[in-house]
Amino acid sequence: MEEESKDNLDWQLLQFFIKIVRTVFVGLFWMLVNIFFGLYLGFAVPEESTPLRMFLFYTWLVLSLAAFIYYIWRMWRRKMPPP
Repeated sequence: MEEESKDNLDWQLLQFFIKIVRTVFVGLFWMLVNIFFGLYLGFAVPEESTPLRMFLFYTWLVLSLAAFIYYIWRMWRRKMPPP
């Protein structure tokens, strides 16, 4: 009985670790995409961009941030499945 609860704890710990890794990976990927478009291609820099491109970039930034927060909230709200 004791070994069975230990295996269950290990499974829950692994599922928790997977949630942490997914959160960090998706967050870093979201930041990488937005930094590439905003700074490297110049969509977010007023001297290098037009007002329309800046408006589209910042609209995309806010909408994608909302989607990212919603995805993370849904992922962390979900209960871990039993092993």
